[in-house]
Amino acid sequence: MHNSLLSARAMAKVTLLVVLLLAGLGLRPEGAWATHIRAGDIQAKSDTTLPIANRNPRRVFFKMVLYTTMTGFDEETVTIFFGDGSSSCEGGIARIPGGRRPIPGAPDTGLNIYLFEHTFPSSGSFTITYTGENRVGGVLNMDNSIAQSFHISTTITLDPALLGNSSPVLRAPAVDKAAVSQVFLHNPAGFDADGDSLAYKLRPSQKVSRAVGVIVGSPCSGATGDNTPVAQQVPNFVYPNSASISPGAVQVEYAGNPVGVRDNPAIFVQDVRTGQITWNAPIRVGFYNVAMVVEEWRRTPLGRRKIGEVIRDIQIIVSATSNLRPTITIPADICVIAGQTVTGQVSAVDGLSATSPQTPISLFAYSGIIPPATFTQTATGPPTAQGTFTWRTECSNVAQQPYLVVFKAQDTPSGGNLATNPPLIDEKPWRITVIGPPPQSLRVTPALTGLNSAGLTWSPYVCTNASVIHIYRKENTAGWTPGDCETGIPASTGYVRIATVPASATSFTDNNVSAGGTNQGFERGKTYCYRIYAEFPFPAGGASIASEEACVTFDGRAAQLKNVDVEETSATAGRIAVRWTQPRAAAGQVLQGTPSYVLSRGEGLAPATYAVVRTFTAITDTFFIDTNLNTQDLQYTYKLEFVRTLANTQVPQVIRETATPASSVRVSVVPTSSTSGFSLTWTYQVPWTNTAKPVVIYRRNSAPGSPYVQIATAPTGLAGGSYRDEDAALVKGQTYCYYVRTEGQYAPTGYLSSLLNRSQEQCAKLIAPPCVPVLSLAVTNCDSLAALPSFPRPNERYTNRLRWRLGNVPAGCDEDVASYRVYYRPGPTGAFALLGTTTQTSYLHPNLEFNGGCYAVQAVAPGGVRSDTSNVACQDNCVFFLLPNIFTPNGDAQNPVFRPKNHSPVRQVRFQAFNRWGVKVFENVTTAADPVLINWDGGPAGESSNGRLLKVSDGIYYYLAEVEFADFANTKRTYKGWVEVRR
Repeated sequence: MHNSLLSARAMAKVTLLVVLLLAGLGLRPEGAWATHIRAGDIQAKSDTTLPIANRNPRRVFFKMVLYTTMTGFDEETVTIFFGDGSSSCEGGIARIPGGRRPIPGAPDTGLNIYLFEHTFPSSGSFTITYTGENRVGGVLNMDNSIAQSFHISTTITLDPALLGNSSPVLRAPAVDKAAVSQVFLHNPAGFDADGDSLAYKLRPSQKVSRAVGVIVGSPCSGATGDNTPVAQQVPNFVYPNSASISPGAVQVEYAGNPVGVRDNPAIFVQDVRTGQITWNAPIRVGFYNVAMVVEEWRRTPLGRRKIGEVIRDIQIIVSATSNLRPTITIPADICVIAGQTVTGQVSAVDGLSATSPQTPISLFAYSGIIPPATFTQTATGPPTAQGTFTWRTECSNVAQQPYLVVFKAQDTPSGGNLATNPPLIDEKPWRITVIGPPPQSLRVTPALTGLNSAGLTWSPYVCTNASVIHIYRKENTAGWTPGDCETGIPASTGYVRIATVPASATSFTDNNVSAGGTNQGFERGKTYCYRIYAEFPFPAGGASIASEEACVTFDGRAAQLKNVDVEETSATAGRIAVRWTQPRAAAGQVLQGTPSYVLSRGEGLAPATYAVVRTFTAITDTFFIDTNLNTQDLQYTYKLEFVRTLANTQVPQVIRETATPASSVRVSVVPTSSTSGFSLTWTYQVPWTNTAKPVVIYRRNSAPGSPYVQIATAPTGLAGGSYRDEDAALVKGQTYCYYVRTEGQYAPTGYLSSLLNRSQEQCAKLIAPPCVPVLSLAVTNCDSLAALPSFPRPNERYTNRLRWRLGNVPAGCDEDVASYRVYYRPGPTGAFALLGTTTQTSYLHPNLEFNGGCYAVQAVAPGGVRSDTSNVACQDNCVFFLLPNIFTPNGDAQNPVFRPKNHSPVRQVRFQAFNRWGVKVFENVTTAADPVLINWDGGPAGESSNGRLLKVSDGIYYYLAEVEFADFANTKRTYKGWVEVRR
């Protein structure tokens, strides 16, 4: 047997020489029988031996599938490199018994399967590769394919934290037939047994320049290599739709995704999620090869992590045929609850024309869930082929990502010449999402002894493989019903997660724990509603539908603020009357413990901090006048806590019930721009509603002793309102004072139904408003910056220069201005923010990383009246980017990294560098947050055998820089060029 293997390898080398000679003589390379490898891929899975305790986390089982011609050299053995500095030795892996077998519907292509295993020396990431020296000849989208080796790989990460790792498995054959001027489809039918996410991307086919026998090294007998093949792109690779090999190729009509647009340039694309390749449409007969990388992404508690990839090389055989491909119809994507049975009907109809009669159709289904799922064809047609897919789902099938089932319909054209009349296919992917069933029988009951708490119970969760149950709560019912495939509880419902318990739990006590860990209990008189849902463990993840809502009402009533009434307006002696209600226990209950109130005050509508005003020890104290306040200039918000101290424990327990804060009403009065009256606005933030009754507006003139008179009422909103007083009796030049009074309610009747609260008094003089400024902005000279030898230098920033003058609008406006308010926003839209104030008619905005932005100015009169805002003056960020053609990473700190010579503001740069063979040696993404863009120091180019990072050698490298600029249009430009690395 050993001698026969040597003879086979010797024969392969002789055959390759013959092929090269034939190619040199211009003969058809297809006639050389040694050139036979069409396509292939490598699959990996962690040790699956039983019992589990005996598994070795560094032991990995592999399956390699090669697709070859049915004639020519027979690849009985192969050589594998394991990425850890070792190999199988030359020809060390034998094909499984049975030889090469034709794939269904394609008797010209043989299936070769190789099973092997390897135990790696450590944890880490390893790339397992195969290089075959007999790539099939005549491939049109690369140079001289007969002389190029065939290279595929799989990268797998071994990490104890991953709890096992299997590579993606590609269930569909890697060789497919296409027809001229018809849409070609191919789907690898990828599946990941661990439930990891898969992402598909096209890439050029690869080769290895050195012969396998040269690469093989120790400990193989007589071997002198390093066991490290270096993959390169095959020469002059182009994708099959390239005009360089298919001039004039255009699309045909196609209703699938992407939709074909007749006579548009041909496309060759792959869907990143489903893996579906669409070529619309071939025009040249021949062989085409292309590789795809299937990336494997693991969801972990720390985020997504790429843990592996499979590089598969596929072959497409295009024929000029009158046969029309079939059309397949599959079910719409669905979502099912674990435990339900999925049934899907698939049908297909063969294409029909005068030269292409309908023929019987074979239906195929490819998926990682087959078995246990089944697909049975029930009719072949014509006219219609039919099949039924059936899958009884289980709790173990719950996953965040949908399961993919690829259905393929393949016709059987008459005649036996596959080259001129091959079978054609249509295929489509079906996505099935499996979600967890909702938890059942959620109940909640109140516990009213001491601290008000809620007791939740529910039935044992039916899916024992779930990891946790999340518990959510909100005040009052949500009025939300989950959709058919809506898992979890969205934030839009108003629910907030309060706890997470093991999936085996069936009860929980909610004490309304604060962020600091204090049991706060619940307010009496309020209703709290709950929902729960189950989450499933990584890597597959997934979640259940939320449970039915369960609510509980705590009888009685908490203390409630009802008045924050400004009694006196003053900068130093202001007064506010604060009133609240007594708490009330539920019927038959008493308020345990020693009671007290703590009243606190903060400034503004949403104070960050509160200061205690007073503590009241009598439960009957429900009124307080807060004095010595600056009610003239400030708005105040009050917070009330009802505190009970329970002394029947070893450590006294303090129960705090906090009422919703309430603010005072604050009114603002300014003359209208036409000086015909005043514009009033008022604001508040209160737990009751003021919208049911109108606000009453009072006014008086400035004469001493003048009484306030009600002049109007106006509607108000949840947080405030406005009113324009344009009374004809108002006299220009005189001062008028205003206040407003709101009338609120907690309930439409009773003593909480007429809550009267006054604002502070606000006076203003009816004078002409300031004139509106006319703003101009000094524009940055982008051309001058782009011409600088270096920009920006370290710590160099932009400065924007603004100037303005007073205009003449509105008519009769006042030019007496005390100051100006300058506003800024970084983009052409959005809200302005106050940048600063100045008494000058110019302003510098320094220390800017971006020069783009928009500005506006307001004039302010001595009395505080503001003008309308000026015109908005904007300038965009510059757009320029210049890269050098040399850098010297030699350790002397002079020009040590590759970076832009000058550039305008950018959002990000995606940079890739390639050597002269087209192999990527460096890639990164830098953003505006990085101190240096690109910042390539000449490495890494890869890893040495001992795992140390290597740097590229001196020489010329080609780069591709995709730049997203920070201008308003988010301009994207691609820069291509070369750079010399010199040390």
